[in-house]
Amino acid sequence: MEKTLSNIIQDQTNRALWELKNIIDCIPKELWQKNYCGMPLYKHIYHTLHSLDLWFINPNDKNYTEPFLHIPNLNNLDIVTDRKISNEEILVYYFSIKKKITKYTSNLTDSKLYEIPQNCKYNKFNLIIAQFRHLHTHMGMIMGWIIESTGNWPAVLGLEKPIPADDNYEKFC
Repeated sequence: MEKTLSNIIQDQTNRALWELKNIIDCIPKELWQKNYCGMPLYKHIYHTLHSLDLWFINPNDKNYTEPFLHIPNLNNLDIVTDRKISNEEILVYYFSIKKKITKYTSNLTDSKLYEIPQNCKYNKFNLIIAQFRHLHTHMGMIMGWIIESTGNWPAVLGLEKPIPADDNYEKFC
């Protein structure tokens, strides 16, 4: 049976979110505050999460509320900020985004992919695909830093590997 485009997006989003969580879990503590491209690793992760949170559904949503840990420019990789973020705070933020995006994708239909959210110039499909591109650019950079530091490659799912049901799995390939 052929899946609908919205079902494919839902599946691929779940896979991407799982891989992002695995990458976060694979970061050694000594890298958390290490600078890459002039910014601490945690800020690269926050930037990636914040973009998913804001842009996946509607970057111009008048009801959007910045996350609990946000300060101005924390999501900007060109501006140094004083706010330090713990791994625990990142995980709380990650799970809130996962819940929000999972709910959103579970209600998508193929016809809804053509809809343009209020006050936005892009349709839902374009926003989702743009976030996949952005997400995997940053995940690739973070994976590279992890691999360079540990010599291990964080596990990925590919197109067919089942998503582990719990945290009892090998985090590296």
